[in-house]
Amino acid sequence: MNHRYSFQDEGRPGGTLYLVATPIGNLEDMTYRAIETLRKVAVIAAEDTRQSRKLLTHFEITGPRMISYHEHNKNSKEEAILTLLREGDSVALVSDAGTPGISDPGADIVRAAVEEGFAVVPIPGAVAGVSALIASGLPTDRFTFVGFLPREKKKRLAELEFYKHYPDTLVFYEAPHRVEETVKALLDVLGDRHMVIGRELTKRFEQFSRGKLSECLEWFSKENPRGEFVVMVEGNRETGGQLENPFVESPWWEGLNLSEHVERVVETGVSKKEAVKIVAKERGLQKREVYNTVIQDVNE
Repeated sequence: MNHRYSFQDEGRPGGTLYLVATPIGNLEDMTYRAIETLRKVAVIAAEDTRQSRKLLTHFEITGPRMISYHEHNKNSKEEAILTLLREGDSVALVSDAGTPGISDPGADIVRAAVEEGFAVVPIPGAVAGVSALIASGLPTDRFTFVGFLPREKKKRLAELEFYKHYPDTLVFYEAPHRVEETVKALLDVLGDRHMVIGRELTKRFEQFSRGKLSECLEWFSKENPRGEFVVMVEGNRETGGQLENPFVESPWWEGLNLSEHVERVVETGVSKKEAVKIVAKERGLQKREVYNTVIQDVNE
C-alpha cells in the first residue's frame, strides 16, 4: 500500500496537482477554496483557455500562467505538466465547467501524476450529473454514472444492453444535437421506463422534465432541444432489479410477490403501514405502488 497525506508531507519533492471544480453555469457556485487555489498555483491547465480566462477575469485571478490540456493534446501536454510537477511547481487542472476528470481527459493526467508519486488534491464543487440526480426524484441510494454514450449506433446499443439489467438509476450526459437519438436508443433497449431530464443546470433557463421515455421522445419531436442535458433513467425493477453477482447474496424476499413480502414483514411484529414502507425501500419502489398492489390483491 502506498499512503500519501495531501497536506502533511511538507518535505516531499515535487509540486501538487489540484483538481479544481468550476461552476457549471452560475458563477456564484465557485467556492472560496477554488478561488484561492487558482490564485496560488504556478500554472493552470485548462480544457478551454478562452472559457477559463473569462472565469479568472471575473474573480480577478491574475497570477498563474495558463496552458491548454484537452482531449486532442493530452498526450503531448502530459509530459509538460509532469515536468512542472517535478520542478516543484503546483498545477491546477480545470475543465470547461464542473469537476475535472468527469467525462473529460483529466483522469489521464491524474493517473500519470499518481504513478510518479505526486500529491493529487481534489477541490470539490459542482458536478452536473449529481446536481441533476438529487433533484430528479429518482432513487439516489444506488446510481450508475454512464456519461456520454458512444456516437456509433452499434456501439451505443451494445453499451445500453450492458446496463439493461442494472437496478441502479442510470445517469447520462448528452449534447442537444444527439439527445433525441439517445432517448430513442434508451427506449428501444431499456423499454418505456420513467425518466427525468435536467437541462441548463444552475442557469436562468434550468428545467427538469419528467415522464416516460416515450413521452420524452414525443416531446423532442415537437421541440428543438437546446442546452446541455443530463438524462436520468430508472433502473431495472423486474424481480427487484437484482444483478447476478457470485459475491452478493440474493435478497431474502426473492421469489415473493409484493403482498407476500408485506405479510412476511408484518409477521415480524410491525404494522401493515410500516411493512409497506419497509418493502418499498427494500425493492426500490414508491410506497404508493406497493400499497395499491397489496390492496388490489386483497380485493381480488
